[in-house]
Amino acid sequence: MDEDQPGSRILIIIGNLAMLLGAIDPMEGSLLILPGSLLVVIGAWLAQSGARLLAYRVWVFIVIAVGVAALWWLSLLGGFGGLSGRSWWWGCLVLPYPLGWLMGICGPETPRWALWGGAIVGLWYLAVSAISVLKLGQANSAMSNVPALILAAVGILVVTGCIYRLRGSAMTPAA
Repeated sequence: MDEDQPGSRILIIIGNLAMLLGAIDPMEGSLLILPGSLLVVIGAWLAQSGARLLAYRVWVFIVIAVGVAALWWLSLLGGFGGLSGRSWWWGCLVLPYPLGWLMGICGPETPRWALWGGAIVGLWYLAVSAISVLKLGQANSAMSNVPALILAAVGILVVTGCIYRLRGSAMTPAA
C-alpha cells in the first residue's frame, strides 16, 4: 500500500469505522456497512494497493451488496420464518451479507484497530444471542431459538477470525 496517500488512508479508516458501527445493528446498519465497504475499495484503489488486494476489496463490496439487497428485498416481502409464510431457508439469500462483512473486517491489510473492533462486535453478537435464548427459551417452539443460534455462530466466527488475523499480524516481523 502506498503510504504517501493520506486521502486513501482516511477513506479506509472511515470505511472500516462505518463497517464496525453498522454491524451493531445489522439491518439498519447495512446502510452504513455497504457504503463503508465501498469507501474501503476506493481507498485501496487510491493507495494503489495492488491488483490482488483491490480485487479482494471489490469482491467484498459485491458480496455485501448482494446480501444487503436480499436482506432489504426479504424485509419488503415481510421477512421469512415465523408467520411470514416463507421458510427459514429463504434466509440463505442473506448469507452473503455477513460473509462479506466478515471478509472485509478480517481480510488482508485490515488495520489492527479494526480487527479489535471486529472482535468486540463478535462478542456483542454472542451477548445478544445469549440474552435472546434466555428470553425466548421459555417459548414453546423449538424454532424460536434458531435466529439466536445463527447469531451466536456468526459471533464465534467473527471473534475467531479477528483473533486469527491479530495473531498473524503479531507474528509478522516489522519492516
